[in-house]
Amino acid sequence: MLGERVSRASTLLEDVDALLRRAGAHANDLEALAVGVGPGSFTGTRIGLAAAQGLALALDIPAAGVSTLDALAAGAPGAQTVIDARRREIFVAGPRVLAPADLALEHGTVLVGDGAIRYRELLEAAGAEVPPDDDERHLPRARFHAALARNFGPAELVEPLYVRQPDARPDK
Repeated sequence: MLGERVSRASTLLEDVDALLRRAGAHANDLEALAVGVGPGSFTGTRIGLAAAQGLALALDIPAAGVSTLDALAAGAPGAQTVIDARRREIFVAGPRVLAPADLALEHGTVLVGDGAIRYRELLEAAGAEVPPDDDERHLPRARFHAALARNFGPAELVEPLYVRQPDARPDK
């Protein structure tokens, strides 16, 4: 899994370029950027935010951050969003972090997100419904980030949304 994250990070700007080309656009056509700010993987959030800030600064355009939980929810109306927080925990609306077994569920609640997929067996045993792994509702699509983006401003002011403290701590 680590190799997958490194690979995606190393091709991020190439992927942005390919996306623009498929849309028939160029970087100079952009007027603003929306970026996912988490919660999610600490490294993934930092890489995505740094890339967006670098592009926005280079292009002299404003940026806005959007919660990954909100973007997931926009793509799955009526569903509850669940993101894998690692360490046997999940991120849910609030935002907050908790153990999957501690998620209060009503029978039939639809759960989407990579946390719902990872903890499918436990969550379905508790009465939740989790769509198939390949269901697009499990992915926070860029179009939802764009639709939810508000308060555009200087890119350097966009902050990550951390729900818990990082594992690494500075020495005293």
